Amino acid sequence: MALTLAEKILSQRTGREVRAGDTIIAPVDVALGQDGTSPLAVKQLESIGLEKVANPENTVFFIDHAAPSPRKELSNDHKMLREFAEKTGSVLSDVGAGVCHQLIAEDFGAPGQVIIGADSHTCMAGALGAFATGMGSTDVAIGMALGKTWLRVPETIRINITGKLPAGVFAKDIVLHVIGILGADGATYKALEFTGETVAEMPMDDRLTLSNMAVEAGAKAGLIESDSVTKSYLEQNGRGQAFKPLKADEGADYERIIDIDVSNLEPTLAAPHTVDNVRTVGDLQGTAVDQVFIGSCTNGRLSDIAIAASILKGKQVAASVRCRVVPSSRKIFLEAIQAGYIEQLVEAGAVILAPGCGPCVGVHEGILGDGEVSLNTSNRNFQGRLGNPLGCIYLGSPAVAAAAALTGVITDPREVLTNAHGR
Repeated sequence: MALTLAEKILSQRTGREVRAGDTIIAPVDVALGQDGTSPLAVKQLESIGLEKVANPENTVFFIDHAAPSPRKELSNDHKMLREFAEKTGSVLSDVGAGVCHQLIAEDFGAPGQVIIGADSHTCMAGALGAFATGMGSTDVAIGMALGKTWLRVPETIRINITGKLPAGVFAKDIVLHVIGILGADGATYKALEFTGETVAEMPMDDRLTLSNMAVEAGAKAGLIESDSVTKSYLEQNGRGQAFKPLKADEGADYERIIDIDVSNLEPTLAAPHTVDNVRTVGDLQGTAVDQVFIGSCTNGRLSDIAIAASILKGKQVAASVRCRVVPSSRKIFLEAIQAGYIEQLVEAGAVILAPGCGPCVGVHEGILGDGEVSLNTSNRNFQGRLGNPLGCIYLGSPAVAAAAALTGVITDPREVLTNAHGR
């Protein structure tokens, strides 16, 4: 029978045909934890006398959420992870290497894998054609130790995206538009399968943005078929041998199909305090901002930094705005330096932070004051997300963020892009 992409991956990994609704035990190809969630996972393994990992070379602990550590309690958590990784032979990704999800894409993820992580945005690796999903720390701990996990095979909602993106509109605008349609819980424990001519023509940077934010509609996974774009990305990262083509079957059974023509899509934002509180830039034009954050696993890639630099090059960040730029990996940071983007952004008045999560989770490097407003390229704008429940967060594309940094207010990026282009 015809299979969705989620059903196909899980069927291949379990060695038998599985369908939506089936409960399965699947082998784990890659398991990840980060410094906010892994300490609990390690403590759970210690408490049950199961201090081991089944696949050390593909079990990765990332120190990225509070890196460098802003206080002693977190430093002790980092110390615990370093010691556990050394004890078990696991991989340790330390301060400055980058965000866990970006590094999974660069160094570990591949089509057809089952990837679990103690972080909800683990679903980003679905852009590579992997079944990647976030889980609780205890479930991930057991998956690390035993090399397998249990899953209920999710139903799939197909998001069929067509049309050419207008100038100044990007993948972030598309996925916010999708979340606005579905709602914050409209895809709870479903797989989102992104398809259509627009997705087929997207570079991997943009595909990763789509898959990353699938969980903001409640999705278990955000999947894109593996094709020539996937192959090229893996080759660029020295992992071409990991490629295999993988797509859903014609006639697969979808719970729902949503058709979206992006030809007339406008720059789109999420207003406080939920990601599905979606507005077009025209609705919010002129809203004052105190801070701009360009980075995160959602939009801290080279193309994102390039967009910001194209807007800010030769200009100055508004005096009323603090602009933080955080590359999502060391590789991206170096490439941005070599391309001249970092110099352009620094000259414009932006502050460049070390690769990592930066202000995203609200632990450090950008906590808001009472009543302040931040425009972020990250994936969540929950109340208190930037460390202060009295602050407000808007989400938008790097173009929207850079335009706000330039003008001090939410601004249509099409008004300031010197070489406006859609991707």
